[in-house]
Amino acid sequence: MGSAFGFGAVGGSAFHFIKGLCNSPGGHRLAGACRAVRSNAPRIGGIFAVWSGLFSAFDCTLVYARQKEDLWNSIAAGAATGGLLQMRQGLRAASRSALSCGFFLALIEGNRIWLNKIVPAQQDMPVVIEDKNPNKSSETTTSSSSSFGGEEEEEEEAKGFTTEVLESFDSPVPSTSEFK
Repeated sequence: MGSAFGFGAVGGSAFHFIKGLCNSPGGHRLAGACRAVRSNAPRIGGIFAVWSGLFSAFDCTLVYARQKEDLWNSIAAGAATGGLLQMRQGLRAASRSALSCGFFLALIEGNRIWLNKIVPAQQDMPVVIEDKNPNKSSETTTSSSSSFGGEEEEEEEAKGFTTEVLESFDSPVPSTSEFK
């Protein structure tokens, strides 16, 4: 909700600053623009925060009730949020708002799916480091970054300490074909 408030406040500030510049009389344009931002930007930020909070509440409720997380949850949550926020204007306005918000969220989810299919996900390839320890067989280990403390490792080996690179969460994700 905080990021939604910030997004709405920044966007509302830009919009109302320009609107205040255009609608203020000559000689008082900057003061009118600042006054418009002061009076309207927090209101727009609050509207964004309320919408975001209700959407998150409906989305989490649907995930819990359906026991799965898919695009239908966000579409239904958007429709429920739009309908609830317009409930004071009557059933007709609430249903119209629910349909338009559901349609808008369906467009967003459709674009997200389309982009995921078009733009392949790029994964960082791990760096392969060969172990130069003569006491061990020639193994290769993977690490997500190279060692910065090369001198310290040589001192540790001289004292009898050895450093092992264990498998971590930075290792590449196995493909789904390995699990079939």
